[in-house]
Amino acid sequence: MHEALDLSVVIPVYRSAKMLPELVSRLLTVLNQTGLAYEIVFVEDDGPDDSWAVLSRLQETHPDRIVAIQLMRNYGQHNAIMCGLRQSKGKWVVTMDDDLQHPPEEIPRLLEAMKSGDYDLIYGKPVDKKHSRFRNLGSDMINWFYRTTFRIPVRLTSFRIMRRQLLESVFSYNLNFTFLDGLFAWNTRRIGEIGVDHHPRQEGRSGYNLFKLITLSLNLFTNFSLVPLQFVSILGIASSLGGVLLSFYYLIQYLANRIIVPGYASLMIAILVLGGIQLLALGILGEYLGRLHLNVNRKPQYTVRNVLNRK
Repeated sequence: MHEALDLSVVIPVYRSAKMLPELVSRLLTVLNQTGLAYEIVFVEDDGPDDSWAVLSRLQETHPDRIVAIQLMRNYGQHNAIMCGLRQSKGKWVVTMDDDLQHPPEEIPRLLEAMKSGDYDLIYGKPVDKKHSRFRNLGSDMINWFYRTTFRIPVRLTSFRIMRRQLLESVFSYNLNFTFLDGLFAWNTRRIGEIGVDHHPRQEGRSGYNLFKLITLSLNLFTNFSLVPLQFVSILGIASSLGGVLLSFYYLIQYLANRIIVPGYASLMIAILVLGGIQLLALGILGEYLGRLHLNVNRKPQYTVRNVLNRK
């Protein structure tokens, strides 16, 4: 039977070896002041630096507070967090990044908001984001997709706090294409947000770029919504109606002897437009079929190499 804890803090780790000692020091200072029974769960996502060696030393130094998990290869942030969530034991669980852009000192505010409100999940929304322009553009796109799909007016961040009951409702999901915020939204509407500080990254660069954020957006739409398929269907209907109307127009022009030489330009435009729509439709269908194929073949959500448990 699992030991009962008040709070778990789950942190995926990727290329953050230099920041981990300061992160742990600040977390311990803040969490000790809460008076709660807590744990810190790190999930090392097979980064290219020596993050696992640093985590091993930190866990040895604080064996009663830290759990360190090493994955066998890089599975991505959401899969790594899912691994940490399954390992966690707290009544409340906080997730945050490893790069100190989410200040540990804001955790008590998330706790207070969770205790005082009737929420299952609360996001820590950055008051002033310190990301690059392209990173913000990608985040804005994900948030637009999320609001379009789930109709929940919050801003997604990886700095969040949730109840144990909500976590246990998503643990049955074991497919590879994990998008945690979509799974949470499937299981509750009691989702809120509070403003928190956001600091510049101190070392290195983010593991997310615009391409990865676009891929995450596709995961959201193709895993939790039929909107892309519906969009293609509407586009196909509109193109068909446009083609019929254009055919009537050219027929009338022909009968009125207003067309002397058949138009090369109009023919090429029709071919290119219809060809582009067909390729778009095939691409979207391919996304759905590809994900279905990988999930049928049971591509793993994650595989654990090592676990250093609390003593």
